[in-house]
Amino acid sequence: MRPTARLFWAAAAMGLLTAAQAEPLPRDERERACWLQHTRERTRVKLTEPTAVDFSNLRDGQTVYSPFQIDFAIRGMGVVPAGTKHAKAGHHHLLVDTPLPINVGEAIPFNDRHRHFGKGQTGTVLDLPPGRHTLRLLFADHEHRPFFVYSPEITVQVAGPRKAGGAAIEAGCEAWYNDELSRPRPPGPRILVANLRDGEAVVSPFNVRLAADGLGVAPRGNGGPANGHFQLEIMAKGRATQLVDLENGATQANLFLSPGPYVLRVRMSDDAHSKDMAPPVMLNIDVVSQERY
Repeated sequence: MRPTARLFWAAAAMGLLTAAQAEPLPRDERERACWLQHTRERTRVKLTEPTAVDFSNLRDGQTVYSPFQIDFAIRGMGVVPAGTKHAKAGHHHLLVDTPLPINVGEAIPFNDRHRHFGKGQTGTVLDLPPGRHTLRLLFADHEHRPFFVYSPEITVQVAGPRKAGGAAIEAGCEAWYNDELSRPRPPGPRILVANLRDGEAVVSPFNVRLAADGLGVAPRGNGGPANGHFQLEIMAKGRATQLVDLENGATQANLFLSPGPYVLRVRMSDDAHSKDMAPPVMLNIDVVSQERY
């Protein structure tokens, strides 16, 4: 284990991890306007599909540069590492340029077209050659046998290798936004809110999608030394008003809040709720209105 990793886990064990601020909104006015233009799209609540898996940051027909970030989302079930039997949890698989398995009773094969995330991962960085590629997420059980839970197949166009600094806003809002969504994050263990930036305004109810880099997710009681489950504290006027404990291994939550400012504190806790697996993340949001369903 590298020295930095040893220091990280030692600090986690002693409870010395301090909260980090969520990623801020872009400073450039044009970039900020472009990002906020898509807020409702990223946070819309989908109540018609109680159990579903999809991509948090990719859209059908999106143009990306390689390598690119992929974040996974699952609702109605939880994430758990492979090998751990759980009736309401499983792990992600990424199908690259290949159709769904014909026999859903057989285990998913291990090859470049069937990428396994058996450590409870919530995303990955993918490096593909230029051209058109199809992607689909498939959720499976402890023996890699598919649940009847999979995403729509999407197509991405890999335009070429990723350039330093990413796409410029001068290329247009769509090009910049697509690149911003798929930009790989720096290496290192972290937790984050994948679909919101600090200071963003939202309409309630809204969906919060959580991700972990370098860590795995597991329902409480099923975690190992590198696995935990998310907790979401909602604070208003300086005090906690609600705790959403995703101890089932879920990675997203629908929040129904009255208009006003809030602070969301995201944690990844171990099985005993005795330590944080990564620095907690603080996210300021402003609920500007409510939508009836």
